[in-house]
Amino acid sequence: MRILFLCLLTLADSYGQAAQTRFVEEPEDQTVVAGQRIVLSCVVLNYSGIVQWTKDGLALGMGQGLKAWPRYRIVGTADSGQYNLEISDAELSDDAVYECQATEAALRSRRAKLTVLIPPEDPTIDGAPEILLRAGTPYNLTCRARSAKPAATIVWYRDGLQQDGAITTTEVLADGKRETTTSQLAINPTDLDIGRVFSCRSTNEAVPAGKETFVKLNVHHPPTVTLSIQPQTVQEGERVVFTCMATANPEIKGYRWAKGGVIIEEAKENKYDTQVDYTFFTEPVSCEVHNDIGSTNVSTLVDVHFAPRIMVAPKPTVTDIGSDVTLTCMWSGNPPLTLTWTKKESNMVLSNSNQLYLKSVTQADAGQYICKAIVPRIGVGEREVTLYVNGPPIISSEVVQYAARGDRGKVECFIGSTPPPDRIAWAWKENVLEAGTLERYTVERTNTGSGVLSTLTINNVMEADFQTHYNCTAWNSFGPGTAIIQLEEKEVLPVGIIAGATIGASILVISFLVALACFLYRRRKGSRKDVTLRKLDIKVETVNREPLTLHADREEDTASVSTATRVMKAIYSSFKDDVDLKQDLRCDTIDTREEYELKDPTNGYYNVRAHEDRPASRTVLYADYRTPGPGRYEARPPSRLSHSSGYAQLNTYSRGGPASEYSAEAAAGTGAPPGTAGGETASQLSYENYGGHGAFPAGGGYGGYRLGYGQPPSLERAPYDAYDPMGKYASATRFSYTSQHSDYGQRFQQRMQTHV
Repeated sequence: MRILFLCLLTLADSYGQAAQTRFVEEPEDQTVVAGQRIVLSCVVLNYSGIVQWTKDGLALGMGQGLKAWPRYRIVGTADSGQYNLEISDAELSDDAVYECQATEAALRSRRAKLTVLIPPEDPTIDGAPEILLRAGTPYNLTCRARSAKPAATIVWYRDGLQQDGAITTTEVLADGKRETTTSQLAINPTDLDIGRVFSCRSTNEAVPAGKETFVKLNVHHPPTVTLSIQPQTVQEGERVVFTCMATANPEIKGYRWAKGGVIIEEAKENKYDTQVDYTFFTEPVSCEVHNDIGSTNVSTLVDVHFAPRIMVAPKPTVTDIGSDVTLTCMWSGNPPLTLTWTKKESNMVLSNSNQLYLKSVTQADAGQYICKAIVPRIGVGEREVTLYVNGPPIISSEVVQYAARGDRGKVECFIGSTPPPDRIAWAWKENVLEAGTLERYTVERTNTGSGVLSTLTINNVMEADFQTHYNCTAWNSFGPGTAIIQLEEKEVLPVGIIAGATIGASILVISFLVALACFLYRRRKGSRKDVTLRKLDIKVETVNREPLTLHADREEDTASVSTATRVMKAIYSSFKDDVDLKQDLRCDTIDTREEYELKDPTNGYYNVRAHEDRPASRTVLYADYRTPGPGRYEARPPSRLSHSSGYAQLNTYSRGGPASEYSAEAAAGTGAPPGTAGGETASQLSYENYGGHGAFPAGGGYGGYRLGYGQPPSLERAPYDAYDPMGKYASATRFSYTSQHSDYGQRFQQRMQTHV
């Protein structure tokens, strides 16, 4: 019993001590990158015995220094129960399961998995740093990332842009832990890939930033060719230049030109200059460029504008009545043409396509058809084709024909059928004639391109021949055709009548031409007597406000009128560029008023002052009045004055002379105005010098007159006397023109009114 008690006491003491020993910290799963340091934790509470670590179940040893494992050591203080395992410069061999054991207390920690990460080796691309490829030949770019744990991920980039579609494979190495990754990117290189840079980047958990490598492409390719034309659109017959621009790797070796597949021997360079015609629109011009890799051929058509050209000409067609017919006609032209089918001598368009369809044709459909092609602004082309419709003869002669009595007459019968007539017969009265001569009658047959012409010739046509009907009958395999023709007499004019009529007509034409020439000449000569402006017609009326004495009956003669014309030309010489003198200027004394038609664009009123003293102006004196006596005032045609601008003044005064009816006041007022005597300036034109003429005393027997007033009732009508050019009479009319800037110095006033 005592021995049993001691055993139980010993066991109880051991159990109590064991209950107090435990792990405060145990190792956990960790990951470390190869070459780095790692510490696995192990802290035991209330334990002072031996602590050791195991690696994959293999004890590493006891004590802090593990001599068999130079990179391993126990770190911490035993008093605090720390038995941490430190691993320096972790390697792949350190990748294992670790456990911390308190052997005397029979305690084991949880198992901790240490994972060692291995970065991949620098990636490599097969063929780097530069790969020579051939354009158009597919190629796989291959990148490898070796000895990585875990396996590396590879991404491709082209000029910095990520590429998809790569195929990736991995291979486990002999140690069973590391892997090699291979990635292939399929490309189809072109000449645009010359100098292109591709890169592959490998990454895993050991190197998140990854590792990258590059490769440059050098692509050999046959020439890349661009063919251009200058100018792009031309007319037929003009010249164009073909330019063949090419790039190649390696360099270009030569050029070769062809047209429509035929080599152009004289063209050896990259340009070809030639004159084009319509064939360039359908036969392409090609440029072939070659180098060591291969050759490239590029061709083009020329946009040549040309008139329609026939491609498929229509063919004559023979058919039977009731059949369907198709006529074909093909044209080429540029710009696109318009095609029309018409029947000859008809404007109705039957078709606008290459083919003309006719259904169930009759003999009326027979004839010539026109296939016309129109290229706008370029040209027109047409072809004729004949449609023959088999049937009985068709006679198309005139039913009434003419002949002259006593001459040789002809009666014609035209047969245009298909097939041609086998027999043609003429019948009249009791006679029938197919060919040859019968008395005065002869039958002849002539084949033309469109049918057969049978002619009945009658020698010495008589009256009886005009009373006869002529029957023309034709036969072919489809039946007969008949026409009745009437011969009528043709009236013939005698040669003498024809000749006389011709001569008479010629004389009339010549006479008319001569008369027309004279009329035009006189009209042109007379037009110089008028003064006409190029603007609106304006009638200018000049009214003299101061009463003037009127001379008795006066008549201007030819010399005076001519002089007035010359004077007015001199007066308006400063406006010579603006006016056209066309008529003589004449004085109009009807109702003691002088009127002038003036063409003035202003359509306004002009105030002409003549009562003030003014400097000498252009002045002309007329002595155009006759001996006083009973008579009447004849209306003289108004003179026309043309002026482009400014003012016109027309003054009329009378001088003292022998006039019995003059009053003292009138006689005193008829003296010459100042400035009109011999001291006038050189610009004044005088027909007579009236500087205070004294040949005629005041208060003579001349009837006074004034402008702008009605005719005095005391005036008597008297015949006109001959004009005295030397100034025997003391009365004269002064016409004066002064510009708008003149100083008006005359003693009476006039008003000019314009009437449109």
